[in-house]
Amino acid sequence: MPLDLAPRLADPDRLFAALVVAHDGLDPAASRRLDAALVLLLANHIGDDGVVLHAIEVAQSAEAGS
Repeated sequence: MPLDLAPRLADPDRLFAALVVAHDGLDPAASRRLDAALVLLLANHIGDDGVVLHAIEVAQSAEAGS
């Protein structure tokens, strides 16, 4: 299964707001742990190592370009 980069979220602003609230009050280390746990949960849900590895590459490229 290829990585689908097309917008698919019904309400991305609501999702972003929920992420901000989830991080509210966390110190930087706890915030990184939350992000890591979320990534691993979603990677498990995807269930395809190739797709997850491709997503990591896309995210790294996006970060390098910012």
